[in-house]
Amino acid sequence: MKLCILLLFTALLVIINGMPSISRDYNTHCRCLQVESRIIPPDSLRSIKLFPEGPHCSETEVIASLANGEKVCLNPRSSWVKKLVRFILEKQLHQQAAAPPKNNA
Repeated sequence: MKLCILLLFTALLVIINGMPSISRDYNTHCRCLQVESRIIPPDSLRSIKLFPEGPHCSETEVIASLANGEKVCLNPRSSWVKKLVRFILEKQLHQQAAAPPKNNA
């Protein structure tokens, strides 16, 4: 009986230590429950955040902050959203390529 309890306790410790820790910033579910496909005028957009698919969500999420303070989840499959994401990523690549190298002198 003691051996069974010891084995059970040891197995429980191994399982608990092997689990990844969940921090405050770790989201265990998708942020977007509904997505919008309507075209949003560029002057209404304040910022765009991209969240790639991962263990928390099987879909890429695109969240737009609007000038009026509202946050809207955009449909990543929508053609205008794909173009917007491509534009943002290309702009980031050009900015990184144009940035001067850091000198560690």
